[in-house]
Amino acid sequence: LIHFFFFAMTMRMVPTARIMMSILSATALLARRAAGRSNAAPSAFVGLRCRQFVTVPPPALQNNNERTKKALSFYHHQWRPTTRFSLGTMSSTAAPSSESNVAATSNSIVGIDWVRSSVVEVLNEIFDPVEIARGAAIAKLDGKKKKKKKKKKQPSAEEEQPKAEEEAPKIMSEEERSAIIAAAISNAKPFTTNDAMVTPATKPEFGDYQCNAAMSLAKSAGLNPRECAEKIVEALSPKLEGIMELPLEIAGPGFINLKFRDEYLRGALGVMAGDSNGRLAVPVTDNKKKIVVDFSSPNIAKEMHVGHLRSTIIGDTLSNLLSFAGHDVLRLNHVGDWGTQFGMLVEHLRDEFPEALRTETSQNVDLGNLVLLYKAAKQRFDADEDFKTRSREGVVKLQAGDAEALAAWESLCAASRVEYEKIYKALNIEGLNERGESFYNPYLKGVIEDLESQGLAVESEGATAVFLDGYTNRDGTPLPMLVRKSDGGFNYATTDLAAIRHRVQLDPSEGGENADRVLYVTDSGQSQHFEMVFAAATKAGFVSDDVASLEHVPFGLVQGEDGKKFATRSGDTVKLKDLLDEAVRIAGEDIKSRMDNPEEAELTDDLLEVAKTVGIGAVKYADLSMNRESNYKFSYGRMLSLNGNTAPYMLYAYARICGIVRKATGQSEDERLEWPETASEICITHDSEKQLIRNLVKLPDILSEVESELYPNRLCDYLFETSQKFNKFYENCSVNQAETPELKASRLSLCTVSAATIRLLMNMLGIPVVEKL
Repeated sequence: LIHFFFFAMTMRMVPTARIMMSILSATALLARRAAGRSNAAPSAFVGLRCRQFVTVPPPALQNNNERTKKALSFYHHQWRPTTRFSLGTMSSTAAPSSESNVAATSNSIVGIDWVRSSVVEVLNEIFDPVEIARGAAIAKLDGKKKKKKKKKKQPSAEEEQPKAEEEAPKIMSEEERSAIIAAAISNAKPFTTNDAMVTPATKPEFGDYQCNAAMSLAKSAGLNPRECAEKIVEALSPKLEGIMELPLEIAGPGFINLKFRDEYLRGALGVMAGDSNGRLAVPVTDNKKKIVVDFSSPNIAKEMHVGHLRSTIIGDTLSNLLSFAGHDVLRLNHVGDWGTQFGMLVEHLRDEFPEALRTETSQNVDLGNLVLLYKAAKQRFDADEDFKTRSREGVVKLQAGDAEALAAWESLCAASRVEYEKIYKALNIEGLNERGESFYNPYLKGVIEDLESQGLAVESEGATAVFLDGYTNRDGTPLPMLVRKSDGGFNYATTDLAAIRHRVQLDPSEGGENADRVLYVTDSGQSQHFEMVFAAATKAGFVSDDVASLEHVPFGLVQGEDGKKFATRSGDTVKLKDLLDEAVRIAGEDIKSRMDNPEEAELTDDLLEVAKTVGIGAVKYADLSMNRESNYKFSYGRMLSLNGNTAPYMLYAYARICGIVRKATGQSEDERLEWPETASEICITHDSEKQLIRNLVKLPDILSEVESELYPNRLCDYLFETSQKFNKFYENCSVNQAETPELKASRLSLCTVSAATIRLLMNMLGIPVVEKL
């Protein structure tokens, strides 16, 4: 239809072109309505999934007309990858009906995602995306009306300067104008959550959320922003009845403020209290995905150091959160268990531990300190040419599957695994599946063959490399991404490409993952590497945006208090085990200092566990509370402080609430705390109560935000804000001395939800809580 329209315009068949324009508009509208129906009966459209296809502009627009290009490149409905339907899994952005929305709040709480979906439903009901696209294109083409300029004082004859003749502006032809409008119409599609423009309110007095959709839609709809906001409010209000205060407020030129009703806040807190030992009434996602999280990744035969801390705990926290959201999460430990260094280690074992080279005895060999073993092998490699030659030959044997080399390699991996597990146990890391570089070795040859067959991998100075647009060396020459060395060996990029194919393309029945989302939690120094790997994978067809999302989750460095590299006094890298042991020791000393006769005091087993919780929790929380992309200075003093946004502070806040509940319910400190039954009615008698509840019911919002943007520090910020608001509540509202039994029960429920929120998020961070501190 589009091409025929432009053929008609080219042939000056104006009446025919107008008919085609009408058909185009009607077709786009029907497609939009067919795709946007949320309550329609099952039909042939069920089971369709949105995928991305690059739309090619019609021939009439494939020219060098800069004016046409500029107009096309501006608006939301421009020529760009557009959404089409293809076979897959149904994915809908439309909100359910208002009746089902309100009913759903009886056993779960709503958040910003629910509000956005409601706004999207309204936008698709009251605005036609085709007409919005047409209006936007026309508004851009017409441009802003020029303001009348004040007449300037005429210059004198002496001041008069000859002016060069200005080139008259080119006038766009009617055909070009119609082509641009048709392009916008053909790309019109239903509104999505991005168009809803719902954000948290900037100030508490403005409410809980703010909708700015009217500001962006008004001009395209031919309305002023306030009129547009009034239309949205009229249609949105019935959907939010019982949850938001009505009438909805329109502030300024067209901002829509939304504020939870007190009745909803009371009901939501009651629902959360009833689920305090579970999900706190946070709904499970209705868009379940298979997500692979690649994190930790230590190297075999080397000790984990402080550099592994961030990847391990950030990856674990994100995995915990995504699992809680309802996704199918696979935690992968991409250990460095393959490469040239293993030829050196295998040959060293051949001389020093020959039993390790035989399968029947290799499991009984105690390799001792692997770090010393590695250093001894490295010294021999650097000093002994014969050993160096044997080591290189050993790599070839290992890659070829030599039985002795494999037995020795497996001994090294097993010994390393024992040491890693000690660290993971201390950090409370569970469910991590080891899948090292060696796992992908059988797939590497296929990767190279595919790249070469597509002309992407070419020879470069004896090696094989992929050259990608936009990546250059400092001198401006193309930057190669090596996938095979000149000696035939493979590179990290090759392994990562093979891993992508295995994680995304390969079906589970064939041993793959068929993942929808893959996260790589590594330091920011590897950002360019992953950018190039992801670009190469996309270009080679190993992955596409509509099938899976590949995301690098970078983090900064851990520094010493002087801002330099965090190292021992001798300049060596700090071992992670030593770092954690020191944190536990300092926490234990602090506990002793608070006891009678601290110099002679000994910690009981229970107090030793508390010291471990506080010490290791302090290290983890201090790291996770920082923006992951920033470097941070490691300081035991700040980490273990009871003041500020620290683990000890949050652990104390939880223990304090436990103490308040014990006192109010008459429970003994020697027994495990039993949380009281949920109050029959939640009361709000003070503003500090209301502000605490408003904060607590926004738990789904913060979880959704971190799920999308992958910044764990926002969990810590929310935890700290929750504890601060609880303190204000407790300062103003007595629990034990409440005026009535009903009010006491209500405030105990508020304590229960506050404590459960802290417990849930601390556990998500991998930090257990304690009832007494």
